[in-house]
Amino acid sequence: MGNTRGAAAFAVWYLRAVAFVNFLSAVWVSLGQDVRRHNQQDLFTPYLLTAGFASGVFTAFLAVTMRRRKRAAWILNLCLSGAFLGLFAPAMAFEEIRGRPQNWVSLALTAAFVAALVAGRREFYAKGDRSNPRLAAAVGAGGLLAASLLAALLVTATDRSPAPSTFLERWRYGALRLVSVAADDYRVAGITTPTWVDVAVNVLSTALVLAVLYAAFRSRRAVDPLTEDDEKRLRELLHRHGERDSLGYFALRREKSVRWSPTGKAAVAYRVLGGVSLASGDPLGDPEAWPGAIEPWLAEARAHGWIPAVMGASEEAGTVYARHGLDALELGDEAIVDVAEFTLEGRAMRTVRQACNRVRRAGYTVRIRRHEDIPADEMASLVRRADDWRDGATERGFSMALGRLGDPRDGHCVMLECADAAGEPRALLSFVPWGPHGLSLDLMRRDRDCDNGLIEFMVIELLRLARRAAEGGEAGGLRITQLSLNFAMFRSVFERGSRLGAGPVLRLWRSLLGFFSRWWQIESLYRANAKYRPVWEPRFLLFETSADLPRIAVAAARAEGFLEAPGLPKWLHRRRLESRR
Repeated sequence: MGNTRGAAAFAVWYLRAVAFVNFLSAVWVSLGQDVRRHNQQDLFTPYLLTAGFASGVFTAFLAVTMRRRKRAAWILNLCLSGAFLGLFAPAMAFEEIRGRPQNWVSLALTAAFVAALVAGRREFYAKGDRSNPRLAAAVGAGGLLAASLLAALLVTATDRSPAPSTFLERWRYGALRLVSVAADDYRVAGITTPTWVDVAVNVLSTALVLAVLYAAFRSRRAVDPLTEDDEKRLRELLHRHGERDSLGYFALRREKSVRWSPTGKAAVAYRVLGGVSLASGDPLGDPEAWPGAIEPWLAEARAHGWIPAVMGASEEAGTVYARHGLDALELGDEAIVDVAEFTLEGRAMRTVRQACNRVRRAGYTVRIRRHEDIPADEMASLVRRADDWRDGATERGFSMALGRLGDPRDGHCVMLECADAAGEPRALLSFVPWGPHGLSLDLMRRDRDCDNGLIEFMVIELLRLARRAAEGGEAGGLRITQLSLNFAMFRSVFERGSRLGAGPVLRLWRSLLGFFSRWWQIESLYRANAKYRPVWEPRFLLFETSADLPRIAVAAARAEGFLEAPGLPKWLHRRRLESRR
């Protein structure tokens, strides 16, 4: 096992070194000339060692895909390097070729690379999408046509030659520039363009190479969303173990997939985005069975070349994930209010108390009901208002949001409706169940023109109702002991960074987060949660290697709705998801 891993690592590092030399020779003119000279007549360079950005991009991409253990990349490298070695080795029989010491070095390096591929073949197991070859061919053909036409138009607009030329000649010139490395070898009579045009066309060729490679080696995307049977079994696990994790109910988001333990007593819910298999919260079910669900989830991720990651895991689940090779990074804290301990009394709660009294005096009222108790026409009206009050066109949320409102299967969720003195709805909150005696905030919407303090007023009314129910008063049967509110990212930074004696690094980190809070609600969410004096429960991000963190961050931002990848139109994408359900 160690030998195969070492051989695979050698193959990856060989490609990385060659990519570095290719890039370096593209900017270092004399080195680039030497490399090109060694690829002419009776001199050879090792496998893939050429000069130029396009060749550097190609080699670097192969290095990345080989590091991710893509089987298709291994096959391509073995075919290309094997063919190169098959032509190179017999050529050493000629005196003028074997008399060059550089050629023996090139032969040895190429042979070592091929040997490493063969020895480490079992390490390259990640499967790609079956449609990748067809997609890569389509991207290559369509991209070459589009790029060559664009290059021809650019040449037409900048041609400085006094001699006339046809569009076909300019198109040929642009196409040759797309596939060439040496610029002057493909000059066409009657066409003279500025240097920047040649560079721009070569950049187009590099982009085309990247697009084709991405299409050829992309990870499998199509994963099955939750089936009816999966959702039924998940709800059974939530009924038995739902009180363990306040995020458990969000595993029922229907774009997620699920991996089960062999016994069916535990499951990991996840979604694949940008080659990242992103789970959220803790595994569902019996903690004793968690490893049985984590192992097949990790095995599937590695089989398809996905990067495994977990968002918002508790400390208990993070410890279990760590035993399976994942590292942990604290993301922030979840605000949990204990109903029995909560009070509005005291100086610390004065701001909240004053806001609630002001809203109450203005005539606002709160109505609290289970979703199943809301008539269908009223629920449809609430859904429309929630859409109207949404901040932007994108529905945000993944780890702490259900992504739907008014579904009949979510009848046990709790809705809070706030109306003004005229009876007009102004805000609403929706909570999902957290075991038999807890609620977790799912949706928070309000009219932008309403008075400040409505959300605080609604939360306090819910806590008062729960307190009365716990004390045996008339409370409509809503017996809640704990309430999970928003998640506050980097809460400890804001809290410790504002204390006396905070170090310069911590103060700088707090200032940076405060700056980014102008666009993302980082500090404001912390302040909004802190006013209820909650218990802070840390939540963690789990990952395999630090090098994967940028891709995980992008995938998480896409999952939460902060970034959108180009793709199908939204109406067509929604129709496709609905057809899967």
